[in-house]
Amino acid sequence: MRGLRGWMTGALMVWLTLMAARADDTPVTKLARVKDVASVEGVRDNQLVGYGIVVGLHGTGDSSQTVFPLQTLESALERMGVSLQGNAMASMMQTRNMAAVFLAGTLPPFAEPGNKIDVTVSSAGDARSLEGGLLLLAPMYGPDGQIYAQAQGPLVLGGYSVAANGSSKSVNYPTTARIPSGAIVERGVPLDLNGLRPLALLLDQADFRTAEAVEAAINRVLGRKLAHAVDSRRIELQPVPNEDIPALLARVEEVEVEVFPRAKVVVNERTGTVVIGGDVRLQPVTILHGGLVVNIVSRIEVSQPSAMAQGTTQVVQQTTVQAQDKPANRIELKEGATVDDLVENLQQIGATARDIISILQAMKEAGALEAELEVM
Repeated sequence: MRGLRGWMTGALMVWLTLMAARADDTPVTKLARVKDVASVEGVRDNQLVGYGIVVGLHGTGDSSQTVFPLQTLESALERMGVSLQGNAMASMMQTRNMAAVFLAGTLPPFAEPGNKIDVTVSSAGDARSLEGGLLLLAPMYGPDGQIYAQAQGPLVLGGYSVAANGSSKSVNYPTTARIPSGAIVERGVPLDLNGLRPLALLLDQADFRTAEAVEAAINRVLGRKLAHAVDSRRIELQPVPNEDIPALLARVEEVEVEVFPRAKVVVNERTGTVVIGGDVRLQPVTILHGGLVVNIVSRIEVSQPSAMAQGTTQVVQQTTVQAQDKPANRIELKEGATVDDLVENLQQIGATARDIISILQAMKEAGALEAELEVM
């Protein structure tokens, strides 16, 4: 049990304590550039998707049970002048060295024909690995059905998969790969900054105080009444007629402003990751945490009669149930306790990531955790 506890603590619990915040009345603030906390309304990325075929695999591609890789190959050969019409052997072609894949990419704002973007390639069939594959020329489409980029190139994997004689070993996800700068933009999305009326900034995190601070900082640095906070996320800009909008936005984005981040704790119950922001405040609280362990053990025993007995040999299943209630561990956080104090106390009692997630949820319900708790 101690070995299991140590393994869970070491393998599952990842602590990222950004900084310890004292439980006083001083608000936690920091300086950031406008470009780091806000974006220009209308200036956005566009998602692209496509379908293609990866060749050159070492017998790890799609099996013959997957139909569409063969159809894709026949279509590609037709475009290259190789016709398989009426060929009885076409249906017997093997596709183990190729795989059908879906493509995903992001077209950045102001992208022009000739620019290159990264592509993520994922298997669409039952291929075991895309290692060593080459993506053949494949179009990438936007939401409107138009072709915006063409992708092609060798795949880069962050893992591998090996199988032999019924044994296999897989590291990470060998059915997903990337092609850095693997797609060439064929069509851009036109955007006229001078046509953005009204011109507005959108905060990444809605906050009235941050919006007011952005308004005040922009007006102070530019020396005129330019910005106006409409709500907790939107700050409108009122440029003068015929003003150079790119130059104006360049000056606005470099303005440093005092931001007030939201206190937040993020937990991932699947991986046991707990991230506590530095602006989290704690109230005085006493925590008692124990645990109930139930073990059910089943054993198969053979009952063999004696030599002179009339009985027969029987197979009997013996089931044993053991329950152990561990004593509760006590943590006391007094007034002025910090996130460091909480982390240190939890580590001292040997709490696992699962224990910590349960404790944080209980602290939130008790009002001792002054932060937004997000469970992923």
